[in-house]
Amino acid sequence: MILSSGRLRDEIKEELKDRFPDEEFRFHNKMKEAEADLDQAEVLISYGEDLSDELVAKAKSLKWIMVISAGLDKMPFKALQEKDILITNARGIHKIPMAEYTISMMLQVSRKVKELMGNQKQHKWDRKVPMTEISGQTIGILGTGAIGSEVARLAKAFHMKTIGYNRSGGSVHNFDAIVNQEEINKLYEESDFIVNVLPSTPLTKGFIGAEAFARMKTSAVFINIGRGTTVAESDLIEALRDKKIHHAVLDVFEKEPLPEENPLWDMDNVTVTPHLSGISPQYQERAIEIFSDNLKLYRNNKLSEMINIIPYDRGY
Repeated sequence: MILSSGRLRDEIKEELKDRFPDEEFRFHNKMKEAEADLDQAEVLISYGEDLSDELVAKAKSLKWIMVISAGLDKMPFKALQEKDILITNARGIHKIPMAEYTISMMLQVSRKVKELMGNQKQHKWDRKVPMTEISGQTIGILGTGAIGSEVARLAKAFHMKTIGYNRSGGSVHNFDAIVNQEEINKLYEESDFIVNVLPSTPLTKGFIGAEAFARMKTSAVFINIGRGTTVAESDLIEALRDKKIHHAVLDVFEKEPLPEENPLWDMDNVTVTPHLSGISPQYQERAIEIFSDNLKLYRNNKLSEMINIIPYDRGY
């Protein structure tokens, strides 16, 4: 039996039933409802934020979890590993909306959209607002997976130089240069835009802090679409207050929703958005397409050919 604890649209449910008439599907809108069927489920479709050690223990027949998101930082990996439960996710489905978000924010900052909107509200005609271009500038991207690579591909349309960071330092398409941990200062020092796409893992906690911001150009724009925990938020606030960097575009935070008293809300050199860079009307279709392809392989016992298998030790 295939159990879904994620709120799927009705047309998606019907499509799954039509494509897989031999499968038994049970659809629920949240884990609290799905829990009654959990002990019978062989496959679970989840957003990855509703599982606990206790629920894993109840899932006596569970063999495979399809997480229809990319973030896995709330998954109980130890409990899942003990039961040898296969985990796959929807990595790659966010690349289009998140890359578009990134380019749009780079353009908004360079074309001073925030200031222009303020002038419009005041009926202020000011043609001296300084306009700049992103074309020909350098973008540094922390994380060269599906999202980072798509950001780099779009940046190439603006003839930007692209520098990427990954742990191996191995080359990736659409990047002019790749740096590893030992060479990362090159990315900070040379980039006009620094885009963080790093996942939340023990290795990335507080990855970008005071030293990184000190290395950046004072004209640099920092964009965080990865995870809030990868940035030392107090160091970022200090860097912005001291004008060590020009601007920050932040879609993710250490604590979400961002508390009302957080100073980032009211800083002129900050753009705050409420963790929506990955939102798209095509989200569920893309995630379920990955699930459908994997389900065919799973039923044919071709587990090694399934995509987006998550290693327990890595967690992303």
